[in-house]
Amino acid sequence: MSKTTMTRRGVLKTGAVADAGVALPTIFTASSAAAYTNEPTGSTVKFGFNVPQTGPYADEGMDELRAQELAIEHINGMGDGGALNTFSSKALGGDGVLGKKVEFVTGDTQTKSDAARASAKSMIEKDGVVMINGGSSSGVAVAVQGLCQEAGIIFMAGLTHSNDTTGKDRKANGFRHFFNAYMSAAALAPVLAKEYGKDRRAYHLTADYTWGWTQQESIAAATEAMGWETVNNVLTPLAATDFSSYIAPVLNSGADVLVLNHYGGNMVNSLTNAIQFGLRDKMVNGKQFEIVVPLYSELMAAGAGENIKGVYGSMNWNWQLQDEGTKAFVQSFGKKYGRPPSNSAQTCYAQTLLYADAVARAGSFNPCAVAEALEGFEFDGLGNGPTLYRAEDHQCFKDVLVMKGRDNPTNEYDTLEVVEKTPVDQVTYAPDHAMFGGAEASLGTCNPGA
Repeated sequence: MSKTTMTRRGVLKTGAVADAGVALPTIFTASSAAAYTNEPTGSTVKFGFNVPQTGPYADEGMDELRAQELAIEHINGMGDGGALNTFSSKALGGDGVLGKKVEFVTGDTQTKSDAARASAKSMIEKDGVVMINGGSSSGVAVAVQGLCQEAGIIFMAGLTHSNDTTGKDRKANGFRHFFNAYMSAAALAPVLAKEYGKDRRAYHLTADYTWGWTQQESIAAATEAMGWETVNNVLTPLAATDFSSYIAPVLNSGADVLVLNHYGGNMVNSLTNAIQFGLRDKMVNGKQFEIVVPLYSELMAAGAGENIKGVYGSMNWNWQLQDEGTKAFVQSFGKKYGRPPSNSAQTCYAQTLLYADAVARAGSFNPCAVAEALEGFEFDGLGNGPTLYRAEDHQCFKDVLVMKGRDNPTNEYDTLEVVEKTPVDQVTYAPDHAMFGGAEASLGTCNPGA
C-alpha cells in the first residue's frame, strides 16, 4: 500500500508505508529544492566535531573525538564496520554517504559557550560542514544548537544532560541521543529509596550552569516525592578545582546524604574533598552518611579511584553491556585505541552514524530532509537497545542504567557496575512537562539556511 502525506514543514513524502524503524523516503518538490547551507557539490562532504580538548571536561571530549573518528572510518568502509553491522537500519553501505566520502574538521569548545560558538561558526563558514556533533557541556550544547538553528545546519548533540537542551531550549535543527537529568532522577530515586530508605536529608552541591540547575531540580523533585528532605542547595562555579570550602558546611547541616551535581574533573575533585573530610565514615541522624553522583562516566570514575566505591549514579550507556551493538562498538574501539569507550564516546559515535543514516534514508543533505528522517525514527543495534527519536522534542528515549562504584575493580576501566537497567517507560515524560518548558516549549521551524 502506498501513502502520500504533507508534513508539517510542507515537504511531500511519498512511498510505501514503513515498518517500525524504517522512515519513509523524503522527496523535495522543485519549489522546495532551493540551495541550503553548505550543500556539498564535490566528491566529499565534511562533518564538524566540536569537543572540549581543554578545560574541565577535556577527558570526555578527547574520548568523543576518538569515537567520531572511528565512526567516519566505518561510514567510509574502513575498519571492521563496528556497530554498522548491528544497526537495524541498513541505509549505509560503507561507501560514504550518497556517494560522497566523509571528511571532518575538529574544534575545541574549551567547555566555554563563547569559545564553542566561535569554533562552530568557523566550521560552518570557513570549512563548509553540513553538520556539527559533539560537546561535553549543556551550556555549550544550548549555545551551539542555537547557532546551528540560525545557520541552517543540523546539530547532533554530544554529551549534554540538561533538561533544557530538548526542553525550553529545543530547536528544530537540534537532536539529542544522550539521556537527560529527569531520566537520571526517575531511574535513581527508586534505587536510592531501596538502599538508603525514605527518611533522608540531602545536601546538594550544584554546578552553576544549565546542566547543574536542571539536574538538581530533577533529583530533588524525585527524592522529595519519595520522602527525602532537601536541606540545602549550594551553587559552585564550573572553574572550581578545590571544593573544601563547600564541603565543610555539610558537616554541620544535619544532612545525611551529599548529592554531587558535578561532572568531569569537578566531580573527581569534589568527591575527593568529601572523602578527605571523612563524610562517608560518619553517622548522622542515626544513619551512615552517603554520597550520590547523579551523572556518572567511566572516565570520572577512573579519576576518582577508590573514592567511588559504593557510590550510586546513572549512565546513558556502559561498555560492559552485552547486547550485540555494544559488543561490536567496544571491540572496534578497543582494537583501535586499546581501551574501552566511555558513554560520551558512545553517544557521539551513535549520533554520527544516525546523522549519516538519516541523510541516506532522506536521499539529501538538506537539513530539513534529514530532520524529517530522524523525527519519530525507531532503531536498535547501536548499544542502547530499542530507541525512539521522539518527533515532538528531538529527544531519544531508551532504557537508563543505574550504576554503583565497584567494590573490587580489576582494572581502571572496571570501576563501575550496572545494578539496574531502568525500562524506558519509567523515564518517559510528556513533551510539555513543566521541567521541559511546559506547553510554551516549541521546536520552531526547521531552517535549511542559504
